[in-house]
Amino acid sequence: MILHVNFKSGVPVYLQIALQVKAAAAAGTLRPGEALPSVRALAEELRINRNTAARAYSELESEGVVENRHGAGCYLRATSASPLRHAVRSERLGAELDAVIVQAHHLQIPDSELLSLLRERLAAFRERQSAADRNS
Repeated sequence: MILHVNFKSGVPVYLQIALQVKAAAAAGTLRPGEALPSVRALAEELRINRNTAARAYSELESEGVVENRHGAGCYLRATSASPLRHAVRSERLGAELDAVIVQAHHLQIPDSELLSLLRERLAAFRERQSAADRNS
């Protein structure tokens, strides 16, 4: 798994790492039960502070994406069920969708076109997931 950070993006580095790990898991690039780089290795690879790498892993662990096995490292959780309550998941996703809706409004994209784009992106995501499953 190759991670990249952009120090000029305005997004905290630990969140960039967490988002990339979640994206890799969703795309099937990172498989359930697969080990993530150690905090030290990740910090050295990305040239960041170890505390930043540890914070990213802590964030992922609190969201139930990874599990930290004492003395063995950090692994992508084998279970696909989210430990977060439905309301919490909906709230987090709702905030992201609100931002997309505002952006679409500013770009003057009609609702029908936005919905069509969402359907296209979902179909493309499902296709990538299926391809990743077939390759495993």
